[in-house]
Amino acid sequence: MKKTLLFAAMISSAFAADSVPSELRCEYHASPLAIGTTAPRFSWKLSPSTSAARDIQQSAYEIQVAREADGFEKTPLWSSGKIASAATDQIKYAGDPLVSRDRAIWRVRVWDGAGVASEWSQPTSFGVGLLGQADWSALWISSKEDHSFTTTENVQNFIGDPILGKLVLTPAKYFRKEFESPAIVRATAHATALGVYTLEVNGKRVSDERLAPGWSAYQRRIHSQTYDVTKLIREGKNAIAATLADGWYSGYVAYGLFTGQEALVPGVNGRYYYGVSPAVRVQLELEMADGSRKTIITDPSWKTSLGPITETDILMGESYDARKEMPGWSSPGFDDSSWESAVCKTGTASKVEPHPGVPVRPIEEMAPKTVREHQPGVFIFDLGQNISGVVRLKVKGKAGDKVKIRYAEVLHNDGRLSTENLRCARSVDTYILKGDPAGETWTPEFTYHGFQYIELTGFPGQPGLDAVTGIVIHSDVPYHGTFESSDPMLNRLYQNMVWTQRANFFEMPTDCPQRDERMGWTGDAQIYVRAATFNADIASFYTKWLRDLNDDAWDYGAYAAYAPRPLARPNEHHAAGWMDAGVICPWTIWQIYGDTGVISEHWRKMNDFMDWRTARDPELKGAIDDCGFGDWLSVGEVKTSIPFIDLAYHAYDAKLMAEMAAAIGNEKDAQKYQELEKKVTAAFQKAYLMPDGKLGIHNQTAYAMALFFDLIPADQRQAAAGHLAGLVKENGNKMTTGFLGTRPLLPALSATGHHDIAGILMQQREYPSWGYEVDNGATTIWERWNSYIKGSGVHEPSMNSFSHYAFGAVCEWMMGELAGIDRAAPGFDRVKIAPRPTGTITSAAAAMETRHGKLACSWKVESGKFSANLTVPPNTTADVTLPVQGEVREGDSPAAGKPGIRKIQGNQLTLGSGSYQFSGDFLAP
Repeated sequence: MKKTLLFAAMISSAFAADSVPSELRCEYHASPLAIGTTAPRFSWKLSPSTSAARDIQQSAYEIQVAREADGFEKTPLWSSGKIASAATDQIKYAGDPLVSRDRAIWRVRVWDGAGVASEWSQPTSFGVGLLGQADWSALWISSKEDHSFTTTENVQNFIGDPILGKLVLTPAKYFRKEFESPAIVRATAHATALGVYTLEVNGKRVSDERLAPGWSAYQRRIHSQTYDVTKLIREGKNAIAATLADGWYSGYVAYGLFTGQEALVPGVNGRYYYGVSPAVRVQLELEMADGSRKTIITDPSWKTSLGPITETDILMGESYDARKEMPGWSSPGFDDSSWESAVCKTGTASKVEPHPGVPVRPIEEMAPKTVREHQPGVFIFDLGQNISGVVRLKVKGKAGDKVKIRYAEVLHNDGRLSTENLRCARSVDTYILKGDPAGETWTPEFTYHGFQYIELTGFPGQPGLDAVTGIVIHSDVPYHGTFESSDPMLNRLYQNMVWTQRANFFEMPTDCPQRDERMGWTGDAQIYVRAATFNADIASFYTKWLRDLNDDAWDYGAYAAYAPRPLARPNEHHAAGWMDAGVICPWTIWQIYGDTGVISEHWRKMNDFMDWRTARDPELKGAIDDCGFGDWLSVGEVKTSIPFIDLAYHAYDAKLMAEMAAAIGNEKDAQKYQELEKKVTAAFQKAYLMPDGKLGIHNQTAYAMALFFDLIPADQRQAAAGHLAGLVKENGNKMTTGFLGTRPLLPALSATGHHDIAGILMQQREYPSWGYEVDNGATTIWERWNSYIKGSGVHEPSMNSFSHYAFGAVCEWMMGELAGIDRAAPGFDRVKIAPRPTGTITSAAAAMETRHGKLACSWKVESGKFSANLTVPPNTTADVTLPVQGEVREGDSPAAGKPGIRKIQGNQLTLGSGSYQFSGDFLAP
C-alpha cells in the first residue's frame, strides 16, 4: 500500500537579510510606461537566499505605492499594511485614485513562514497611460495622397492561374513637425494609428517595435503606445516624425480574393475592411522643471510627403527605392517646403487605450547556412530554420539596380521555391539601389513573411552568405520552457513546436505566418493554449487577444471563427471547437496564472454565449448550424459528426464555466452550470454511449474527446478507453485524428491505463505522425500530417502551411505526462511532479517558469534504476509520484547541504520548495 510522506527539510530561516522579493511586475509587465487601468495588479517572486534553501513560504506581505516625484519619504498613495497572505500575484491596487499620466513607484516586503521579515525590494515603477478621449488633444491626420496606389503585375492563385485584376498597393506616407523646446525634465510620446506606424524624434527611432499599434477590432478599440523620449529632446529646435502604412487597417487582410472590381470598395479587393485612409495620431508631452507642460500634437500644421517606401503591405511585401531617400527628413532643419499639409481624418470614435500585451519586434538574427545559384542570376539561401520575419539585405551596385526578394518555407524537388501555398499573398520585397559605393543595407519595415528559403534575383554580382540575414520577428513573449530527452526526434520536435509558436504568436495567436490568412483562428488557439503556457509567459499576450475575441463576438452570442474579425464570410460564422475558445482560453489563463480578472472581465460575454448555445439546441442533440470544420484535417475514414462535437464541447464548456463562476465567487452561476453540465453530459451519453462503453461514432477522435472531457461514467470509462486503444492498434499504432482530436488523444490514453500506447504514438515515425514530419526535415509543425510526401514533394498547395501549431498541442503531454510537470491547483499554488517513462525513452528533462518560479523534473532510467532531479518553486507544495517500487532514496544533495542518504517508504511524496534528488528501483508501467 502506497504511503504519502510529508518531507520537509528544516532550515533556520528561508530569508536572510539580503533576500528580498524579486521580478516585480505590474499588469504582467516590468516597469510599464502606460498601463490601461487605474486599478493595477502587482506580482513578485520569492528568491531564496541560497541554492540550498527549502520550504520557502510567504506568510504575509506589505506593499507601498508612492508618486514617483515624491518617493516613499512622503505619505504614499497606498500602504497595504501587513497582510497575512501567501499571495504574490494578482494583488490589486487599493490606494488613492489614479488618473491618466500618473507615474508611481512601488515596493514590497514579505514575511516568511517563521514570521521573519525581508528587506524592502528595490522599487520599480509604473505609469498610467491615456485612458479617456479627453486625454487626447492630438488629432487624427492623414495625407491627401491617401488614395494613391500602384498596380503591380497580375498575381497568381495557388494553382498558378492568373487572378482577375491586379494588386493595389499603396506607398508609405511620411509626416513631420518641427518645434521649439525649452529645457525639460521629461518627454513622453503617445502614439497610435489606423494602420501601422513608426515614430522618430530628431532623426532617431524611438523604439524597435514593428507594426505598432497592432491589430484590433478597430470599430470598437484602438491601441496606443507610450515612449519615454526624454533623452532625444534638445533645448531649442526639434523635429518629430512618423511613417504610416496601411497595415491591417486598410491593407490586404485574410483571404486576398482579388476580383478586379473597384479598388476602393471596402473588402472587395481583399483590403479596406476597416477603412480606406490610414491615419496617425501623436501626442508629445514635454514637462519642465517648474511643473509646466508643452504639448506637440498631430494637426494640419504637420507636413506630409511620399518617400522611398513605394509599396508596402503586410501580406504582399514591400518595395523600397533608395534613390528617393530624404536624408535628415526626421531632423530639424530639413527643407519640407515641397511637402503638403496633413489633413484631419474624422469619424473615428473608437476607444483608444494602451496596448495591454507585448510588442512585436525583432528578436534575433540568423545567418544563412547555404547559398546556391539555382538558375543564372537566381540565388537561393537556406536559413536552416523556418521563421517569421524579414531579411536584411546587404548589397553594392549602381543606382537603379533592382533586387527582388522572394520567400518560401520549402523547395520543390527541382530546387525552386515552393510558393503555391502562399495563395494570394505575394510575399515579395524589392529594393532599388541608390548606388552608394560603400554599399547599402535595407530591411523591410511594414511587412513580414514565413520562410526558411530566400531567393534573390537582380543581385549585382555573386552574393556571399552575408548578402542576407534572417531577422526573426514576432511578439516579444518571454519564452522559458525547455525539454530534452533520450530520443533525438522528440528533441527536434519540441524545438519545432517552440519555433512554430514563436512564428504565430504575432500580435495575436495566428494560424500561420506565410499565406493569405495569418488570422487569429479560435480553434487553433483553444487547442494549443495550454501547450503554449509550458513554453512561454503568455498572460499579457492573451489578455490582449481575449479582448479582440470578445470585441468581435457575434451579436447573437457566438464567438467568431477568428478574431479580430475583419470579414463576415457566410460559411465561417461559428463552429464547434472554434467558438469554444471564448470559454476554454480564459479558463486556461486562470488555471495557469491565477488570473480571475480575465474571468470577471469577460463573464457577461461568456454567459451570453452559453445562453445562446443552450437556446439553439433545446433538445440537446447537438446543433448543426455550424461552419462544418469538425475535426479539421483528420485522416480517418470515419468522421466525427458536428452534432457529436457540438454536444461534447457544450458539456465541457459548462464544466469550465462552473469552475470559473466558483473562482469569482458567483455561487448562483456556479450551480447553474454544474446542473447544465450534468444535463448535457446525460444527453451525450443517451445519444452516443452504449452499455459496453462503445460510442455511436467509433473513431479515435470521438473516444479521445469523450474521455478527455469526462463525458463517460466511471464504470464504463475503462471499456471506452479499451475501444480507443483498440482503434489505435488496428491502425498500425498510428493516429487518425485532426485538430480537435489530436490534443486529447495522448492524454486520454495515458489517463486510462494505456500510457504505453501513447508513448508508441509519440515515437511513431510513419505517416501520420510527428516523427514523420521530423524525418522529412521539418523545423516547424505542419498544418497537415502530409504537408510533404516522400518521393512526391509538397502536397496540396491550396491549404498547406508548414508553420501551424495545432498539432503541436502534444507538447502538453510531453511536458505534463512524459516529463511530469504540471499544476495541481490554479496558478501553480500547488504543483504536480509525476514523470512517466514510456516506449524506448530512457530519459527526459523539462522545465518551465510558473508565477512562483521554476518547476523542473529531470529523470532517467538506467540498469533498472530510476533517478530524478526535481525543482519545486518557492511558495508552493509539490505532490510527487515517482515510478519506483520499494523505497525511495534521497541521494547526496550538496544543494540541500546533506551528505548521506535518506530512505523513504512509498513512492508518493509531498515536498516543499527546493531542489531534490531521488532514486529507486524502476517500476515499469
